[in-house]
Amino acid sequence: MGSISQPQLVPFPLLMNGNYTASTIPWRLPSDDPSIPTPIELSWLNLFLNTIPTFKKHAESDTSVPDAVNKAEEFAQRFARIIEDFKKDPASQGVPLDVLLPCRLREQVLKELGFRDIFKKIKDVENANAISLFENVVRLNDAIEDEGKRLENLVRGIFAGNIFDLGASQLAEVFSRDGMSFSVTCQNLVPRPWVKDDLETFKMKWSKKSWKKVIIFVDNSGADIILGILPFARELLRHGSQVILAANDLPSLNDVTYAELLEIISKLKDEEGCLMGVSTSNLIIANSGNDLPVIDLTRVSQELAYLANDADLVILEGMGRGIETNLYAQFKCDSLKIAMVKHPEVAEFLGSRLYDCVIKYDEL
Repeated sequence: MGSISQPQLVPFPLLMNGNYTASTIPWRLPSDDPSIPTPIELSWLNLFLNTIPTFKKHAESDTSVPDAVNKAEEFAQRFARIIEDFKKDPASQGVPLDVLLPCRLREQVLKELGFRDIFKKIKDVENANAISLFENVVRLNDAIEDEGKRLENLVRGIFAGNIFDLGASQLAEVFSRDGMSFSVTCQNLVPRPWVKDDLETFKMKWSKKSWKKVIIFVDNSGADIILGILPFARELLRHGSQVILAANDLPSLNDVTYAELLEIISKLKDEEGCLMGVSTSNLIIANSGNDLPVIDLTRVSQELAYLANDADLVILEGMGRGIETNLYAQFKCDSLKIAMVKHPEVAEFLGSRLYDCVIKYDEL
């Protein structure tokens, strides 16, 4: 697990050839003066600056790193300097800035200072909490007789799970105060129609066809993966699909890693290898090769590329992988982007409300 050298990454085979760009929101136009930051660049760079106190706080309390307090301060100063330099000279890297670059540099600074997983403690707590609620959430779903209504409830569960995210700190506050009353959150999403709302089309397809192999790029630990994605994946398994959950190789923010997801699944399965009565023989956990909270689909692990060759539905879940990157990505098969809008900058781009929902289904 711990080798630093990145195994070779390859393009995701189901991407439509041609003009793929990972980043959804252009920070500048070709006509903009390269030496002056655009208003969009400034608002995004400030968003990254505003994440520094949260990162610093978690880094300080990382007991696995000697002298963590001073190293956390050094991280804060170094990363702030990088962002301030971008604000002075956005062209300094020789490429247009996008959301991937600051994410990559933030991880790099942390790793150089010896921080490997600063959110580990909070992920462990969130996972334990969500594991204790899993059975109840699945029972409530199973009790819904009407298949369309059950699917809608599962989709709402993904949005509700997606709320808890360390990248959106004010939400985390609300959620922890409320003791994570999950089914209430499902009902209290912003009213439909959502900003991109293909739920009815997706419901109709669900009732008419079953996909043989579904790849889901997963997002956060805790409620997101355990109460949002896993009940949905279980329903797909019950529907006869093979399901591949693609999780990050290395820690980033509170995203669930491949190793953590294997552990979560083994805790949730019974001795027959079932998730609440549904066999997991068709469930595969894959390492996506990614180490960021966003994803560039020209760089995935060879293992995932091999598994993906004959998939007929690709799902990108969460704001980082499904909106900030890949919202307009086109695939050689059906695709679903599903996420909650948790940053004002994203809401502004989409023309949506904050905490609005995106479910974008594209049939090949």
